[in-house]
Amino acid sequence: MSQNYKFHNPAGIYFVSFAAVEWIDVFTRDEYKDILIQSLQHCQKEKGMEIYAWCIMTNHIHLIFSNIGKEKPELILGGFKQYTSKAIVKAIQENLQESRKEWLLKKFEETGKNHRM
Repeated sequence: MSQNYKFHNPAGIYFVSFAAVEWIDVFTRDEYKDILIQSLQHCQKEKGMEIYAWCIMTNHIHLIFSNIGKEKPELILGGFKQYTSKAIVKAIQENLQESRKEWLLKKFEETGKNHRM
């Protein structure tokens, strides 16, 4: 999904979807889903995000939301994705039970190198 979100009506209700790198099944473990949920809760409490519906799939997320705060919707989403991705990478690095750790981190690193601006 594009990093350049375009919200023409800041008070509108929006549907967005974003996928994990290469559609990798990251959200099969509860600890990674919990990071997503905690990040959404933070956006609700601190950023003025009003969430109408959300769905976490194994490799992507759907979200219907509006903004009732002062921060622009694109900034809320950008901050959400940046924080959440870093938190999930850290959780993967620290997870002793993660059998795909090296492979996941390599894929994330490769994609990050290829998408730097």
